Amino acid sequence: FLYQHPDLKDKILLLSVGGSYSYGTNNEESDVDLRGIAYNRNIDLLGVSNKPFEQHVDMNTDTTIYSLNKIIKLLLSCNPNTIEMLGCRPEHYLCLNNDGKLLLENKKIFLSKKAIASFGGYAGQQLNRMLNALARDSYSQKEKEKHILTSVKNAMYSFNERYSDFKNGSMRVYIGESQKEGIDTEIRADIFLENYPLRDFNGLTSELVSVVRNYDKCNHRNSKKDDKHLNKHAMHLVRLYFTCFDILEKGKINTYREKEHELLIEIRNGKFQKSDHSYTADFFDLVEKLNKRFLYASKNTVLPDSPDIHAINELLCAINRKRIEARELNSLS
Repeated sequence: FLYQHPDLKDKILLLSVGGSYSYGTNNEESDVDLRGIAYNRNIDLLGVSNKPFEQHVDMNTDTTIYSLNKIIKLLLSCNPNTIEMLGCRPEHYLCLNNDGKLLLENKKIFLSKKAIASFGGYAGQQLNRMLNALARDSYSQKEKEKHILTSVKNAMYSFNERYSDFKNGSMRVYIGESQKEGIDTEIRADIFLENYPLRDFNGLTSELVSVVRNYDKCNHRNSKKDDKHLNKHAMHLVRLYFTCFDILEKGKINTYREKEHELLIEIRNGKFQKSDHSYTADFFDLVEKLNKRFLYASKNTVLPDSPDIHAINELLCAINRKRIEARELNSLS
């Protein structure tokens, strides 16, 4: 279909291996994922289309091809699933034309402090659901509450960008004494908001409640059935931390985790999982150290607050203009 689909044939500027193969964490059970970028159709750039091409997904081959304009929007927020496409090993690019190379050469212009929200918020919120499930098996209620608090704080990273007039400090979450029977401590919150839009307030509180609710859902799992998946999620949690460190500390995108390869494979193979299907204290100590490093890197990164939108616009316009001029304008294909 890469050669036959009208939105893809002759239009792919970048195609790479994705998933475990791109991270270097694949095993004999790993599927081959493909991720790519294709030019927008001329009609989408110059005219009015009822169904503009944004992305093409083929479930049979686990392939996702984004349009150039769509991928740029995702890269602006340093979305983990897409920013990784710009940091693969050279041999992992199966197709790369001059415009694809141009994107790779200019990948630094997409990096900004938005990585804190995308990795610490979105990725952290998702993967900490797994972490909470693991903590359930080996930690006391008091320690479990600390892990949930980490998830809650990660979810709050991007509130000031996504909700009206929400300033850092408007909400403080912490561990406090509980008046509930059988519970010593619980997460408590101080909220300082005046004349605040009710819908926005409902949105942000719903997000935080969802974090806690997802933890409770994790309490009802089949440990034996989920061990393989949990080990994989545990590995990806650690991998995402290291990928984010390279972005915040070095301004680099390194998708293939060569230095951490042995550690990641050990996690995936269950080295840190005990016979009762819970996890060792060493694993949680590792995650705690990584989270502290993440918080420090977030506060001390020299990345700009936002990506270089001027440079990004110039790059996108140059690629699109050259593409349009190379084709017959009246074809609008």
